[in-house]
Formats: sequence, C-alpha cells, structure tokens
Amino acid sequence: MILNFKPSTKQLQAKKQDMLVLAGDIGGTKTNLALFKASGDEIVPLHNNSYHTSDFSSLIELLALFLKDIPDPHKICLGVAGPVLKGHAKLSNIKWEIDQKELKKHFKKDFSIINDLEATAYGLAMLNEFETVVIHQGKDQISGNAAVIAPGTGLGEAGIYWDGRFYHPFATEGGHADFASRNAQDFDLFLYLQKQFGHVSWERVLSGPGIIQIYQFLVHEVKREESAFIKEKFKNGYDASIISQNNEKCPLCKETMQLFIRFLAFESANLVLKHNATGGLFIGGGIAPSILNLFKEYDFNRFFCQSGRLNDLIENVTVRVILNTKAALLGAAWFGFNHD
Repeated sequence: MILNFKPSTKQLQAKKQDMLVLAGDIGGTKTNLALFKASGDEIVPLHNNSYHTSDFSSLIELLALFLKDIPDPHKICLGVAGPVLKGHAKLSNIKWEIDQKELKKHFKKDFSIINDLEATAYGLAMLNEFETVVIHQGKDQISGNAAVIAPGTGLGEAGIYWDGRFYHPFATEGGHADFASRNAQDFDLFLYLQKQFGHVSWERVLSGPGIIQIYQFLVHEVKREESAFIKEKFKNGYDASIISQNNEKCPLCKETMQLFIRFLAFESANLVLKHNATGGLFIGGGIAPSILNLFKEYDFNRFFCQSGRLNDLIENVTVRVILNTKAALLGAAWFGFNHD
C-alpha cells in the first residue's frame, strides 16, 4: 500500500463472503476488465482481458462479451475516462455515454461508476513500493494532500485529500484547463493549436495525440526537418510511440520529447500548487513508464522546480511514476469492495 485509505466494515464482510467484483478501466483507446475475489487480506484477480474500445459500439456490448466466460460477479465497478455526474458519464476521447442506471437495469447488478483518475488514486492502495519509482525526491517528508497526473490517450488529473489519518481521492478535470505558455515558442505552439481546436488545454500537449501535435508544430511552424526513416515509419499514420522510441536516433523526435517532459514538469508543479500536495505527486498513465529514462535525461526536476516564490514548497514534494499501468483497474476493484 503506497497511501493509507480508510477501510470500511463492508470490506471485512466482503472477505468473509468471498465477494466477487468485476472491475473495469474504460479508456478511449483500451479497456481493461478483470474479475476480483477477496482472499484473506488481499484482493486478487481471477480472470482478466483487454480490448480495443473502438471495436465495440457500446459498453453494454463489451461487458456482455466478458461476462459470458466468468463466474457471476456480485458487483461491477468501472473507472471511466470522463467526468461522472449523477452516475452518468460522457467519455472524453470516444463517443460513448455511460449511464449507471441503464447498466444496472440491463445487467441486474450493483454498479458503481467513478472517474478513471479517481480510480488510479484508489489503485495506490493496491500497489507496493516496487510498483512506483521516485523521479524527484522531496527534501523533507511532509504529510498532506497528494495528487495524480496521468498522460495517456488524454490527460487525467485527480486530488487526494489528507484528513490527518487517511487519504480520500477525488476526481478533477484539470487536464482540460487552459494551457499556459512560458516563452515565445510556447506561445507560437498555443496559436498553432488554437487555429485547430479553438480552446487549448493541457491535454492538447500532454497526451499521446499531444506528442504528435508537438512534433507537427515543430515541422510545420518551426520548420524542423523530418528524418527520412521516421517519415517511412509514419506512412500508415502518425504514432506517438514512434516519436518517443526514436528520440535518440532522430533530432526532431528528441526535441519533441524534450518539450513534452518540460510541459509535464510545468503542469505537475501547477497541480501540486493547486492541491497543496505536500504528500506527494504520482504520475500515472501509459506514457510515463515507457519513457522513464527521459525524466532525468531531459531535466524534469529542473523544470518542475520553477515556481517562483513557492519553489521551496515544490522542492519538498516527492514525485513518483506509477509503473503498474493497470493502477486504475486495481483502484476500481478496491472501490468496488469498499464502497456502496
């Protein structure tokens, strides 16, 4: 357990009853589903599978496929990539709407729907210390609120309130807050993105599609030259992983990832300041674990600690990358066992 979340009596009862919970992490690109069972002091997976979300017309269709081959769960808890309002969610990066009452009526099951970053935060209760890695060590260990930022298909952000004994995650939509430029080139990037999208959020640069946008900005506006071998790799369409995986071979890919790390450091510091997250910042999502070496190589720490008069606060905050890319799935399971 990375953070200490308050357990409930229901969790103890669930363990005695061998309760089964189907948990899901519903993303714009990929959906992870797993059936969990309480066993002793642990919550363990029995069955799991991953799907391309866009291969299905609806969540009902996807869940029905998975439920065919597993024991009947007592409860279903889903973390979804979008704001959840009164049990209803409209996903940010795929044209799906998810309604808790509709799902409950269709499957005749007890359903919980939470934001995927809230689920990621709860997932910290299911991880051990070896499933995170420190990329910035705070000078002092100070108890207090924490926060999660997660670049992936989109950009998720969540807060974790500290009540003096336990942590309590809550969802935010901070990834859709306005992108802020710090120099002339940043402002040129802002104008480039504004022409395409109107509103320019942090998600437009801190995500898989954001990496591609930064790359294309450097080509079209800054007039950087593309390497022939990279252009060949893009013949079937742009792919952020090609850019991140070739940053040592391709100067343009390197410059793209340097900007990505810089922007991630800036917005990470913003999140710490907004939540007074002295208890730590956690970087989740699928991108960060795959570019772990770039945090040091491209000076994440230097850019993270550029907050003017409150730089002392920022320097005291420990930043960790979550290595387990299924933290949101684990968090959905934890929530399912512990909440009505």
